[in-house]
Amino acid sequence: MQSNKLGCFTATGIFATLVTLIAIVGMAFASGSRMFIAGNLNAQVGDALGGVASHAQIAQCSACHSAPWEATTMAGRCMDCHSDVRAQLPGPSQLHGAIAKHDPNRACRACHPEHRGASAVLTDLGTIPFPHETFEFSLTGHQKMASGAAFACKDCHPEGVTKFAPDTCESCHRQVDAGFTVSHALAFGTDCLACHDGVDVFGKGFMHAVFNFKLDGKHAQVECAKCHLEARTVVDLQSAPQDCYSCHQKDDEHEGRFGSDCSACHNPSGWDDALFDHNLADFKLAGKHTDVKCEQCHIAKVFKGTPQDCYSCHQKDDKHDGQYGKDCAACHNPSSWKDAKLDHNLFAFKLDGAHVNVACEKCHVNGVFRGTPQDCYSCHAKDDNHDGKFGKDCSACHTTSSWKDATFDHNLSGFPLSGGHAGLPCERCHSGGQYSGLSASCSTCHGDPPYHAGLFGANCASCHDTNNWSAVYRGPHPGIANEGGRGVNHGSTSCHTCHTSTLHSATCTACHDGNGGGDGGGDD
Repeated sequence: MQSNKLGCFTATGIFATLVTLIAIVGMAFASGSRMFIAGNLNAQVGDALGGVASHAQIAQCSACHSAPWEATTMAGRCMDCHSDVRAQLPGPSQLHGAIAKHDPNRACRACHPEHRGASAVLTDLGTIPFPHETFEFSLTGHQKMASGAAFACKDCHPEGVTKFAPDTCESCHRQVDAGFTVSHALAFGTDCLACHDGVDVFGKGFMHAVFNFKLDGKHAQVECAKCHLEARTVVDLQSAPQDCYSCHQKDDEHEGRFGSDCSACHNPSGWDDALFDHNLADFKLAGKHTDVKCEQCHIAKVFKGTPQDCYSCHQKDDKHDGQYGKDCAACHNPSSWKDAKLDHNLFAFKLDGAHVNVACEKCHVNGVFRGTPQDCYSCHAKDDNHDGKFGKDCSACHTTSSWKDATFDHNLSGFPLSGGHAGLPCERCHSGGQYSGLSASCSTCHGDPPYHAGLFGANCASCHDTNNWSAVYRGPHPGIANEGGRGVNHGSTSCHTCHTSTLHSATCTACHDGNGGGDGGGDD
């Protein structure tokens, strides 16, 4: 007998299969496709999409289900109605866009199962991971509830994943620590998500040291709400003042006299552990000032407006009785009263030359300083070998280096020296050491030469100069002019020829007759 190599694919088998398929298709048409329905569709009414307000109103399975040979998919047909979801897919910050980025192959029905009844939840993530941190709240710190059971979406989203119950955080955390939760809510409000993001940034592991304001000393023990008063958001927390005075103005026993920078003296360890650096103030402490008690200068704890000049504190110590004025620092320093040095060059009377080595009391007799004369003669009248004949201005000839190192510039006097006068010894004019009150007239020294016979008066300078006394005067004849305006020139005729009795007695007719003739011995 020959065996059948086709197995069940016999003519009888193939016929039986066709009959069965026809029967199934016939039953499907007869039952209206009810044999393929796994359960009732969700009947929750929402916004109308594609002409229906709920999935239960969809009449044909083909509205959602596509045949294997069709180009469209079930996800594509979902998007045909839910166009808002399609618009979210390109944006990773949108709900469905974040899910698509996290799991590109996830189908719509993986999160939105159907055919589970008219009132069944239409969104059910189950164990499917959801990128919760994309929406600014991480589930890192919310793995288990207070009971130890794992968190489910409905524990925080009882009305669906698109809605968050505002009291969820508080009601859950009351089970962990009721006292802290109540006080925390009173201090910062019940909008937990305004500050918390699920990873406990502001929780027990919060590091205040990463911010500009470090918590150390007694600041570490202060409750958050005392500095972050009425803070309700992260912005409120970050806007808390960081200067001392904003919090500690009420604690300022100095009543603002030291300003508002408490940290200039105090530190967070305690108010009493204070150190004031006086060098930060205008008045620096040096020398013996560093050993003075604060209250000696700041009487009755008054700090602002304390005088900074020496005399306000040291007037009682002034042995000079105010004769040096009130600027003690001009001579003294904070190291010691005795360690004093006066810079006389700061005064109107500068010390130089031999004055530098003079003892103070030589000028400041009996310790009198104010009003001490500054002219030379008040001190040096006893040293005046001229007996006042040169006046009292010693500096006109002498310098502070030495008395002997003197130079007199006669040109500064009323009688400048020139010509033959410049080389004469002083005593030729100042006989007997007489300097003051001398006449400047030429005749005082020169008298009237005999050959003038008293004719020309006492004004020698009208004919003579200081260069050559014996030179004959050859200048223009005063008072007489010829037709050309030239002075009359009578050659070498002697003055006595015409001026026989006085300087003004000469007449032309004495030598010349009326006809122009004469023998006067000169040129006409």
